Amino acid sequence: MVNKIHHSSNCADCNCKSSIFKNLSPLEVELINGSRFQVSYKAGEIIFKQGTPSPYFVCVTSGLAKIYIEGYGKNLILALIKPVDYIFGPGIYVDNRHYYSAAAVEDCTACLVDVTVFKKLIRENPDFAEEFIKRVSLQSIFNFEQVISLTQKQMHGRIADVIFYLLDKIYCQNPFDMTISRQDLADLSGMSKESAIRILKEFKEEGILTLSTNTMEVLNAKQLRQISETG
Repeated sequence: MVNKIHHSSNCADCNCKSSIFKNLSPLEVELINGSRFQVSYKAGEIIFKQGTPSPYFVCVTSGLAKIYIEGYGKNLILALIKPVDYIFGPGIYVDNRHYYSAAAVEDCTACLVDVTVFKKLIRENPDFAEEFIKRVSLQSIFNFEQVISLTQKQMHGRIADVIFYLLDKIYCQNPFDMTISRQDLADLSGMSKESAIRILKEFKEEGILTLSTNTMEVLNAKQLRQISETG
């Protein structure tokens, strides 16, 4: 799974720190630095697997990763994780197990921090704890919105939601190179790969977007938004 493990530069000098670490003192940053190591993953490699122990707080520092629930024959992608963001599941405070899996979408690197150190900082630094709770809350809100999309919208509306997610939250440009696979796109929208490809083809034929190999451009955002809103 792991191609290369090495210590990078000191956390105090790193430009790849998550914003939640802005509230740490120099001594607390050094505590993080002394308990972490950096790991490189190739695209497609597992970062951790659902049901396994959860000993680390994971911060993605380059590339793109995904977190997903392994279902009965199908996966559901909960979110894509880009730099600089972290992966930290609810099992940490329940039974120290992962309740979803994580994998690299692109070649990526991540810093793994001993979870006992992370919990110590949560207990001792209220500003750090508050920022962490804020980030967890934002992820929860996103998950609520995802539930609405998956349960109350038709397939076209779900694909429209995924496209806006990629456009506005992940790649943040138009056109963009879609580094996720067609299967990943389907897993984000809760449908089969064949259905996702068919709907993309329909959007292309209607002039809503262009899709050449892996480069997507939204041509009619207004119409795509209407599809998203009407489901």
